[in-house]
Amino acid sequence: RQMEKQRKRKRESLDEESVKECHTTSKRSEFPEIKGRHYSVSIALPGSIISNAQTLELQTYLAGQLARAAAVFNIDEIVIFGEMGTAGEIQKSSRSFDPNLFLCKILQYLETPQYLRKSLFPMQPDLKYVGLLNPLDAPHHMRMDEDVLYREGVILDQPIKTSGKGGSYVNCGMRKNVQVDKKLKPGVRVTVEMTKSKKSSVKHFRGNVVSPITPRIKSGLYWGYNVRIAQNFSSVFTGSSYKGGYDLTI
Repeated sequence: RQMEKQRKRKRESLDEESVKECHTTSKRSEFPEIKGRHYSVSIALPGSIISNAQTLELQTYLAGQLARAAAVFNIDEIVIFGEMGTAGEIQKSSRSFDPNLFLCKILQYLETPQYLRKSLFPMQPDLKYVGLLNPLDAPHHMRMDEDVLYREGVILDQPIKTSGKGGSYVNCGMRKNVQVDKKLKPGVRVTVEMTKSKKSSVKHFRGNVVSPITPRIKSGLYWGYNVRIAQNFSSVFTGSSYKGGYDLTI
C-alpha cells in the first residue's frame, strides 16, 4: 500500500509540472517576440511575358496577378529584364509599346498606397484599366485611422510657418498631415516613423523620415517591393542595387 501511495504522489506531481509547463508555453506563444528580417528576396521577370496577352486590358490584368503574387510571397525587389538584345537593337526597334516599361508602371502603381497614387501617378494610357485590378492590401497600405508605427507618405508643397523649425509636411493618408524633421523636395515619397503623441488638439502629427527598409529590419514587417528594369539578363546580376550583389542565386 505504501508503494502504491508513493507512486500516486509521483504521478500527481508530474501532472502538475506538465500543466505548469504547458501554461507557460502558451503564454510565450501568445505574445511572441517581434524580430526584424535582415534578408531580402528578389525575383527577375522577363518583360516579354506581357506581350503574350492580346489586349491592353489583359496585359494589365496579367501585371496585376504578378503584383499580387509578389505581395503574397513577401518579395522585396522585382527586376524586369529585356530580351531584345543590345541597346543599339532596342533603339532601332520601331515598336511603340515597351512591355518592360508597361509592366514596371503597373507594378509600381499597385505597390503604392491608394492615398498616394493621385500625387505620384499622373493620368496616362498605360494606366487605363488599373481600376479593374484587385488591391494588394499590403501591410503598408494603411487605413485612415489605423494607429501604426510606420506610414508611407508624400512630401507636400507647404512651408512650415513656425520660425526656427525646419522640416516638411507629409501626406500620410491620415486626417491630419504629419510634420517631419527633414526639409525635402515636394512630391517625394518617404517612409515616416510616427511619434507616440497623437492628441486631437495638435494641428499636425509628428514623425521622422526613415529608410524604406526600416520597418522590415526593425519590426519584421513586409513593406512592399521595389521595381528595377535591367537591359538584359546579365544586367540583373551586374546591376544589383545591393552592396556586393546577391549572395544567393537560384
